[in-house]
Amino acid sequence: MSTAEQEWKALLSGAYADRSQRSPLRFIPSNPRCKLCRAPFRAPGGLVLRPFGFTPWSKNPNICGRCFKEMDMHAKRCPSPVDGEVVAGAEVELSMLFADVRGSSKIARQMPVSEFTHLMSRFYEVSKDVLFGADAIVEKFVGDEVVGLFLPFMTGPDHAGVALKAAQDLLLATGHGGEGAPWAPLGAAVHTGTAFVGIVGSRGSSDFTALGDPMNLTAHLASQAAIGEILVTDAAMRSAAQPLDGLEHRHLSLKGHPADAVVYPVS
Repeated sequence: MSTAEQEWKALLSGAYADRSQRSPLRFIPSNPRCKLCRAPFRAPGGLVLRPFGFTPWSKNPNICGRCFKEMDMHAKRCPSPVDGEVVAGAEVELSMLFADVRGSSKIARQMPVSEFTHLMSRFYEVSKDVLFGADAIVEKFVGDEVVGLFLPFMTGPDHAGVALKAAQDLLLATGHGGEGAPWAPLGAAVHTGTAFVGIVGSRGSSDFTALGDPMNLTAHLASQAAIGEILVTDAAMRSAAQPLDGLEHRHLSLKGHPADAVVYPVS
């Protein structure tokens, strides 16, 4: 019998992708559907299933909240050395995208609070559109920053390539790569590595997240990106089978952790 961690690893790595193709919910109309259980989101089938929790998940509307709830319930059944603690997941390879609004504090001082709030709201909405369109899981919005997780069970094996394209699309959507100044000046970073992915928290409040040094490295790398730059680690470039020739190379010391990266073109 497989352990809970092995089950999580199989799920997150995409080993269960064929199960969705056999789900009986696939026969209920109509598209779009949950990528895991094939439950429909739109009428007529969506109206019937909605009361049972088959509604789009907030972190990625391509998955239903029912699937996340079942993962969360499974996490609560896993034993923990600390009473009330919830930790369930596995270490898997994924790609991570961090992007933040550069100089947001200065921007906030230069405009009325209502205008700045509208700007950040627009940034959040555009970021969600781009990341959801790339099948990323929006791990969180923190102030002026968005974090996207690209996992094999959502993107397929080329999660690094999908993350690179999403980074380009996000900068283009915020006005970079064209004439004039961007409406949201972003710096971004993409990295590929092995991190813990799963549900962490307490029995009263838990969340789906990713933890580990690769997440920290990506965050530090993003902080080094200038406006309009996408810094990409060699690991992500290799995973995406992208050529390194012709790109600007940088050797960075990120909080004591050396990292080699390239400046990836916006378009």
